[in-house]
Amino acid sequence: MPKELLELLEKINAKKNEVKNLAQQGKLDEAEAAKKELVDMQRKFDIMKDLYDNERPAVNSVHNQQQANAPPAAGLIPAEEPVDSTHEFAQAARAGFRTSNLMSEGSNPDGGYTVPEDIQTQIQHYKEAHAQLRSLVSVESVRTNKGARTYQKKTQVKGFQKVAENGKIQEITGPQFARVTYNIEDYAGYMPVTNDLLADSDANITSEITTWIGRNAVATDNNEILAILKGKAATDLSDLKGIKKAINVTLGQAYRSACRIVTNDDGLNWLDTLEDDNKRPLLNPNPTEPNAVQLRVGATVVPIVVLPNTDMPSDTVYGLTSDVALVSGKTYYERSGSGTDESPYEYTAVEEPDVSDIATYYEVTGSRIPFEIGDLKEAVKIFDRQQTNILASNVASVTGYNAFEQRGTLFRADVRADYKQIDGDAWVNGYIAQGA
Repeated sequence: MPKELLELLEKINAKKNEVKNLAQQGKLDEAEAAKKELVDMQRKFDIMKDLYDNERPAVNSVHNQQQANAPPAAGLIPAEEPVDSTHEFAQAARAGFRTSNLMSEGSNPDGGYTVPEDIQTQIQHYKEAHAQLRSLVSVESVRTNKGARTYQKKTQVKGFQKVAENGKIQEITGPQFARVTYNIEDYAGYMPVTNDLLADSDANITSEITTWIGRNAVATDNNEILAILKGKAATDLSDLKGIKKAINVTLGQAYRSACRIVTNDDGLNWLDTLEDDNKRPLLNPNPTEPNAVQLRVGATVVPIVVLPNTDMPSDTVYGLTSDVALVSGKTYYERSGSGTDESPYEYTAVEEPDVSDIATYYEVTGSRIPFEIGDLKEAVKIFDRQQTNILASNVASVTGYNAFEQRGTLFRADVRADYKQIDGDAWVNGYIAQGA
């Protein structure tokens, strides 16, 4: 192939890559202009190639026919049809120099080194669901490490007594008060990152780290809030009637108007099966917020907040197995702990079950779907001393890692807050039991 054609093909391939890169970067106007240049270059190549083909000496067709009809000489391999290498190369250029997987891409020495891999350094994210319970509870910013808030105790007010003429007025019971104290705690974590990665990566690593730290701060809030909600004695709601009673009676008029139900994916699925007597679903989208759902509980419509199972898992229920012989494929568990807050029960799968110990084994008998029902803004308060603070240093050191010595950067995040139960009557810690 003439040198000018080879050079033009190289320019065509480079221009294709330029168009692709501009399009991926969102520079559509520049990509469109580069594409027009590519079309002109391709037309120029086709014209020059046609001229080159016409200038080549014609091959004697009679001689070719005789050669084709003549048997090959003994011990010789017949010549193959001549290949137009210029055409093959041009076709490869038009296709972006793609090669067959069956021929050479799988072997680097045979050509695989010449085939670029489609690797994007821009970080992609899997789709995930993240819930923020902070928005459901009360948050108060404070400026000191310790403090207290005064609340009036709940007392049944009996009212005034009748007073006869010239009679004595009866004494009434005065209000009682209680204090909720807070003591700011520190929550923190660090992450080491090499300076080479920060300098050489095409992706915005610092932004990714900041986002990741933010997600850890949200998880901290969720963990502390759920620990308070689940710390209350659990109520077996059993069914929809149990939910109605929790809202109408247990919570009552004080909390009913601001009541909401917080559950997980399992709870949403269970609620989605509920129907009225006319087979109409009780769970419906919120007309003002299509992505939100609400439950009709008698005359009350209650908003539903759904957390992923990963953030608010259902509790697994274990029971002593009734098997007298090992069942193939079934998982058996051993229990440890005393069942107290200090030493809760823990269940560990038995790797090699022994039939002689089967009477001591446990198996999964069901689950408990969590339902936190009530006015959580009255139930829990976050005393926030300092929102998430991020500090980066390339000279700091922590146990086992010296940023200066190891040419890295330490990212440290701090959250300073205290999480407190305020009103123990404002919510019901309930569950719906499900069989295995």
